[in-house]
Amino acid sequence: MPDAAERFVQAFRDAAARRQPLRLRGGGSKDFYGGALLGEVLDTRGHAGIVSYEPSELVVTARGGTPLAEIEAMLEEKRQMLAFEPPHFGAGATLGGCLAAGLSGPRRAAAGAVRDFVLGVRLLDGRGRDLAFGGQVMKNVAGYDLSRLAAGSLGTLGMILAASLKVLPRPAAEITLELEMPEERAIDTLNRWSGQPLSISASAWSDGGLRVRVSGAASAVRAAQEKLGGERVDEAQATGFWRGIREQTDPFFAGDAPLWRLSLPSHAARIDLPGTQLIEWGGALRWFRSQADASFVRAAASRAGGHATLFRGGERSGGVYAPLSPELARLHRELKAAFDPDGILNPGRLYPDF
Repeated sequence: MPDAAERFVQAFRDAAARRQPLRLRGGGSKDFYGGALLGEVLDTRGHAGIVSYEPSELVVTARGGTPLAEIEAMLEEKRQMLAFEPPHFGAGATLGGCLAAGLSGPRRAAAGAVRDFVLGVRLLDGRGRDLAFGGQVMKNVAGYDLSRLAAGSLGTLGMILAASLKVLPRPAAEITLELEMPEERAIDTLNRWSGQPLSISASAWSDGGLRVRVSGAASAVRAAQEKLGGERVDEAQATGFWRGIREQTDPFFAGDAPLWRLSLPSHAARIDLPGTQLIEWGGALRWFRSQADASFVRAAASRAGGHATLFRGGERSGGVYAPLSPELARLHRELKAAFDPDGILNPGRLYPDF
């Protein structure tokens, strides 16, 4: 075990003995996300570095404190990518923070979520045990796939010491098209297109304008362009646009109004909430900047068959995520007790009581 990891083990054991909460933190670019920030900060960036990269095998392994930008730059040299297009939300984003937050960018609806690309993890649990799950190939799971459990856990189960991820080649061609249409028509159109071989890798609707990104072989992109219609967006402008959606630097995300993230069936009808809206993932992800009461927002999402997360800002004392059913709450508590029996790791970050 590298020296940095040994220091983390000792810090975990000391904290457990003192019942002192620890706040696991990489670059801090996602401090705004989730619940309370409690405990003494334990900086994970001292455990960094790319362990291995096999371009021909489409696998990269790196330590949790490795800057996400460093990994992406290395992949770019081989025309490869993290296909779930993870948001950084700041220059200091790390691999561990990326996996712990479990967030995906515009390509998620076409390529899959963070957890779909996790092949294996090394996790330091609340007792200071160095645990390994999964491996470096897709077909290596027997029983529960615990390596993917780390994705979205926000450090409540352990520190991600290292992870192996599947990577994908960058598409040979990629264009962005822009069309004007109202919200209801955009939702219907995106759902109709989803059942056709159109290679759509991202979509975003806001304020009467729909943009779709098409990726793949040059011939497939040309065929999709003829089918979809619309105006082609300049390449540099398109790159900046999708980066702005991924990193939430697009003008839509500016301002002080709370930002709600609604996860819904892609075919869900228009959600009647006050404020402004941006729709991604073919209709399955709907962002709202709204001052509406939290209970009103959650009820609207529930009626549509989904759930709502208070992503940024707003009054967070009532919880950030949708309330759990008693069965799910019990499973969460049991997992927490198994990995962190003393409750020292990022307490309250997912839910107030664990």
